[in-house]
Amino acid sequence: MDGREFPAFPMAHGSLAALSTSRTKDLMRMSADPNSYGVKALVFDVFGTVVDWRGSIVREGVRWGQAKGLQLDWANFADHWRAGYAPSMDKVRKGELPWMKLDALHRLILDDLLVEFKINGLTEREKEDWNRVWHRLTPWPDAIEGLTRLKTGFVLATLSNGNVSLLVEMAKFAGLPWDTVLSAELFHHYKPDREVYLGAADLLGYQPSEVMMVAAHPNDLSTARSCGLKTAFVPRPLENGPEKKAWSAFEEPCDVRAQDFMELATKLTKGAV
Repeated sequence: MDGREFPAFPMAHGSLAALSTSRTKDLMRMSADPNSYGVKALVFDVFGTVVDWRGSIVREGVRWGQAKGLQLDWANFADHWRAGYAPSMDKVRKGELPWMKLDALHRLILDDLLVEFKINGLTEREKEDWNRVWHRLTPWPDAIEGLTRLKTGFVLATLSNGNVSLLVEMAKFAGLPWDTVLSAELFHHYKPDREVYLGAADLLGYQPSEVMMVAAHPNDLSTARSCGLKTAFVPRPLENGPEKKAWSAFEEPCDVRAQDFMELATKLTKGAV
């Protein structure tokens, strides 16, 4: 996909763009008919919660490897790429690196992996296209239908460490029905820094208690809750592959627990925990 193409939904960039006029009636109805949680907006972790980053990278790696004649353990490659994610953000957090958007951090990690996995002879264009695999991730099977149901009652936004252009292109590629995209890039802080959660509520124009963080990762939910947001835990047991353990339980308090986005929509509609 041409990186200059953007979907038609509003995009926040320093301040939240107005929601489309087609949703005015929905917003009026939502204000007049609050759910039992007092929540008006849902913000979603994306990598692992909404999209299957590992499976997507493995599938594209297999196709790319066949075309390039590369014999590689693509699952191992994907795991190593993801393993560099948190340490690279921590370097930014500590001032060891200047602020960099996630695309740039992914590229730093990729350059090291190309050496480690002895992948040689790639052009700069090929490296850049491979780095943008993170823009082309596939949603979990329940994601689009579940989000579409949730959108009838809530404002839906990303709240991801992915940069704005990454999230917009991913939404275009995967058909994710966001009302807007919120990114760590807007705050120059990476999750789980508090500035991200509080900044998201502010940009949406809601109190933190009117926003619910939806995630498969306990650290995301714990910090969101400490900032006053409501929380929903949706486990993704296959996030790290069938042979590896992912977070399937969350022992700390949260407002809603659901097995997928369809069940989340049902629980939020009914107000049942």
